[in-house]
Amino acid sequence: MSYFKHDLSQVNSPFIGTGTKIWQYSVVLEEAVIGENCNICSHCFIENGVKIGNNVTIKAGVYLWEGIEIEDNAFIGPNVVFTNDIYPRSKQFKEPTKTKIGKGASLGANSTVLAGVTVGDYAMTGIGSVITKSIKSHGLYFGNPARQKAWIDEFGEKLFFDESKNLWINSNNIVFIEQANGLEKSSI
Repeated sequence: MSYFKHDLSQVNSPFIGTGTKIWQYSVVLEEAVIGENCNICSHCFIENGVKIGNNVTIKAGVYLWEGIEIEDNAFIGPNVVFTNDIYPRSKQFKEPTKTKIGKGASLGANSTVLAGVTVGDYAMTGIGSVITKSIKSHGLYFGNPARQKAWIDEFGEKLFFDESKNLWINSNNIVFIEQANGLEKSSI
């Protein structure tokens, strides 16, 4: 085994990457896929059909349902709540709604994520945010419902708007250009 599994966890999946750590009281079902160097903290549940990239941190008390995909370097804070059915009914199986968390995104503790949204690359939500709609790459969101409050770079630093150039810039003068789905680093 090339990953760490605490004796008090139940890991049934053979699809666990090298260097990943799964801590006590966590359950990983047979068809879940977890990348390399991830940290799955205690009291987590990862259902069949979940895909987790490399270098992802899932803090304690997070349940990941079928249809959720988390890309590389994302951070899922403690007790973040995901859903995978917009209209749930007991004993009525429906195809799970797909939810995607982009690379480098961070979800603050106790955030709630509605099924079917996309959290853009390097986006961040504040503690207790309720995410009812997809959020843009490099956006900082918080509140209920979560609303965009600023733009941030991949390190979480707020960007400022240079009116003379009509561009977003961080403190290292790295330029970001606004696109339909959020910001992207510029090669200017």
